[in-house]
Amino acid sequence: MLNIKGASALEGKLIIDLSRVLGGPYCSQILGDHGAEVIKIEPPRGDETRDWGPPFQDEDSAYFIGVNRNKRAMGLDLSVPEGREVLLRLLENADVLLENYKPGTMESWGLGYEEVLRERFPKLIHCRISGFGGDGPWGGFPGYDAIIQAMAGWFSVNGEAGSKPTRLGLAAVDMGTGLYTSIAILMALIEREKSGAGQYLDMTLYDCAVSLMHPHIANFNFSGEIPGPTGNAHPNISPYDTFRTQTIDIFIGAGNNRAWGKLCKEIGREELIHDPRFANNIDRVTNRDELKAEIESALVKRPGEEVGEALAKAGLAAGPIHNTAQVVNHPHTRHREMVVEKEWYQMSGTPIKFSRTPGALRHLPPKYGADTRAILAEFGFSEEEVADLISSNTVLTRRVR
Repeated sequence: MLNIKGASALEGKLIIDLSRVLGGPYCSQILGDHGAEVIKIEPPRGDETRDWGPPFQDEDSAYFIGVNRNKRAMGLDLSVPEGREVLLRLLENADVLLENYKPGTMESWGLGYEEVLRERFPKLIHCRISGFGGDGPWGGFPGYDAIIQAMAGWFSVNGEAGSKPTRLGLAAVDMGTGLYTSIAILMALIEREKSGAGQYLDMTLYDCAVSLMHPHIANFNFSGEIPGPTGNAHPNISPYDTFRTQTIDIFIGAGNNRAWGKLCKEIGREELIHDPRFANNIDRVTNRDELKAEIESALVKRPGEEVGEALAKAGLAAGPIHNTAQVVNHPHTRHREMVVEKEWYQMSGTPIKFSRTPGALRHLPPKYGADTRAILAEFGFSEEEVADLISSNTVLTRRVR
């Protein structure tokens, strides 16, 4: 829900967000959706994803718009000492500093956590997102979503059986890291309630991608066999795959013998329940190709929309394969308030649903530097200071490209 007025779960928390691109901005949007005050600080050139289009809305890309609501924006040049002094003044009231600079950058600016921030702001939570971390064999190397997907094994298990390694069609490493990072920040905030102390959070795309390689790493650890792509089929469960019908393909999952028996009855193939080839999950996995042929022999006689809904109503996990337009326009998407609209803005809603303190759409994605003057005034900068900072391009209201 993003339409409630009143208190939200993170109201009163201040996030200074120096991050760009996807993982960090997605994290701060999650926190902003639920009441945190997020100040998005961009370098003079801006968050590069503002240019990642088409499509665009008033010169900002849909890519940028999708992960930057519920933030206010200011431009700041941290490469100069005056810019760093501005940041330090903002951090006096901050709960969290989020950034995704290359490891060592903040330290080179005299803004390292151990060297400066921990002592000056003992309650501050400093969260860094990087590709690989600052040490180790790949420490400090740049890491984008697809590179991490490749190195963390995702390419190797994606695609049809026998196909070449294939990137997932989602930036799931970046998005997953954003989710993990929001969890980490919330944990640190809870721990601070007990200890009174902040801490440094070292989040990496690589770690998050490796942790999400389930069940493939688990399977390898206990079998010694290197997993490969299985298409839409699950490596550990059968049936768990797409199936042809008279009209469309649908997906069906039956994870235990009870569900398997119910599926057989619903498609009119009860004799398969007692077929020794399919008696238990291990048998169904071993004989998955024969199983698929038997199920499809029944499904191809019926319209997919009809059979998918019938299986779902019977308590089975089944559903049609939708494209993006069908997802956005589906009545259940609307019912779950997973489309939020205001003025020109239309985007996915929040999946986090609270009964008392649901999220709110408070700020549309900001234009570059739109709130620079207001933010500085709120933090006690005089009109003269603001004018000097803007005239020197230390703080900015427009991008420098």
